[in-house]
Amino acid sequence: MLTFLLRRVAAGALLLFVVSLLSYLLLSVPHLDVGRQLLGQSAAQNAVDAKNAALGLDRPVLAQYGDWLAHALRGDLGTSWYTSENVTDAVAGRLPVTLSLMLGVTLVTTVASFALGVWAGVRRGAVDRLVQLLGVVGYALPGFLVTLVIVLLFAVRLNWFPAIGYTAFGDSPSGWLSTIALPVVSLSLASVAGVSQQVRGAVIDTLRQDYVRTLRARGLPPHRIVLRHVLRNASAPALSVLGMQFVGLLGGAVLVEQIFGLPGIGSMTVTYTTRGDIPVIMALVMLTVVGVVLVNLLVDLLIGWLNPKARTA
Repeated sequence: MLTFLLRRVAAGALLLFVVSLLSYLLLSVPHLDVGRQLLGQSAAQNAVDAKNAALGLDRPVLAQYGDWLAHALRGDLGTSWYTSENVTDAVAGRLPVTLSLMLGVTLVTTVASFALGVWAGVRRGAVDRLVQLLGVVGYALPGFLVTLVIVLLFAVRLNWFPAIGYTAFGDSPSGWLSTIALPVVSLSLASVAGVSQQVRGAVIDTLRQDYVRTLRARGLPPHRIVLRHVLRNASAPALSVLGMQFVGLLGGAVLVEQIFGLPGIGSMTVTYTTRGDIPVIMALVMLTVVGVVLVNLLVDLLIGWLNPKARTA
């Protein structure tokens, strides 16, 4: 297990380095006159050149990246070029909002997907066809359309939830739940549709295995066979899909946060990307990659625990 873990950690560290380098190079390709944008179009050229030099933009791109990397390894992500705000503080202030969404969507997706998938895989017949139909519809509907319908129905017409805004959990747990409920539901629908189909297929395949027939012949109760044996072996493929869904959720969070007016990482990414604020953008990119690496590491550990053969794969 230790070798398995070290291998995954080393792969994650390499991924972080490669993504950071490529991101910095890509951000530096479209040359933006940052000094001119900061000082205004009427600023003298010598003042603009001095501002760019102060930001280190007069050096080669690789030298700029090396300086950024050296500071980042020490925990210093720099300051925003446009607001002069500490990047770490700016990101930390918005991170709880996006984490609330991600954790909520992951919880809802996991519970709903396994419940629907196991139900369809075990019962089959009309139940199976119904779950498959719901999966196809949920996966095919455009995310922005689903989100708008949810807002119009539950926030505008029924007035059950607020349409926009965010309440921190520390200020009001009930207010926090009401402000993330609709965003979580809108993000979860497509994920549940995809993962539940994977669970269903894995459960059906597992139920056909010889050892399941042996367990039935020994007289074990059906619910015990499903919960203790079938579900354990059918979980690995579903967990892999669930980990991949996390990457898509980060992209969907940008749209959802914009619609619901949530001050999270997604809306922050849009704002600072349009400005070309490299220190902030790099921090957001690295945060995203770290999140993906950690989720995939957790998924690998869970799969390795469920199936020891996967540790040597």
